[in-house]
Amino acid sequence: MTYSLDIIIEAPISECTEKFITLHNRKHWQRGLLSIEHISGTPRSVGSKMKMQYLLGKHQMALMETITHKNLPHQWHATYTTDGMDTIQENYFKTTPENYTQWTSINTFLPLNFKMRLMIYVMPRALKKQSLQYMKDFKTFVEKGISVADA
Repeated sequence: MTYSLDIIIEAPISECTEKFITLHNRKHWQRGLLSIEHISGTPRSVGSKMKMQYLLGKHQMALMETITHKNLPHQWHATYTTDGMDTIQENYFKTTPENYTQWTSINTFLPLNFKMRLMIYVMPRALKKQSLQYMKDFKTFVEKGISVADA
């Protein structure tokens, strides 16, 4: 399953991408993020790996993030691996005529077992809704300095 989402952030591209790639900022726009642990590679560089722990509702989940492509301030791509699912995320940033930032996120979910294939089939909107919520929370964090950690 692949989908694309767009959002306009009323801030320059350099500010958006710097806040996007700064690890300690993630707690401000990724709801449920419990921890980030550097595993290997130079942080924020292609090939680097991070383990991230989330609490989503009553479900705790661990993800392994691997940065696969970086051409800042315009592109930042990563793969996320968890039990039963691989996700490819391509993030594109471009400057609008108003000097704002358009963020396009293309997400591809690759289920690795029957349970995850069924989840994608039954609840495709839930994944898209979660992605859009992260984007809206990032927009609020950049534009207004409001953190989901304070909610």
